[in-house]
Amino acid sequence: MTTHPPQSARHGRGLTVADAMDPCDYRIADDDTVDQANDILRGADVEYLLVRDHDGRCEGLVTRTGLHTFLARSWYTERTTIGATAHQRGPFAWPTMGLALAAIAMRIKHLEVWPVVDEDGFILGVLTADRATGLLTVAPAA
Repeated sequence: MTTHPPQSARHGRGLTVADAMDPCDYRIADDDTVDQANDILRGADVEYLLVRDHDGRCEGLVTRTGLHTFLARSWYTERTTIGATAHQRGPFAWPTMGLALAAIAMRIKHLEVWPVVDEDGFILGVLTADRATGLLTVAPAA
């Protein structure tokens, strides 16, 4: 399979987060419980969920690993809300951000997945470290 760089890279413009972001179908409200999050994570066989607040804006990202301590105590999972857990919170990436800059920020913050939001804070998708690195590797220098 041949990998082609996104259109912006082929026309000499720098890559942006929009060129590399993926949709994220799995979200959870910050007032949902750890038990509900665990059910989604296991049922969908995903490693993370985007967390949205009561207005629908991105509040963060929760991972299986991040919920592990809560899942060890079953009565906690029924009462603890996602908003009360220690999970990845902003700032988030935005679509016009340079991909190289985003990759550096992710490396510094030790992030494998970074939510991408619009100017109002609504979720647009996610940027993964693997995808960012892969595109930056195959893209010609601008």
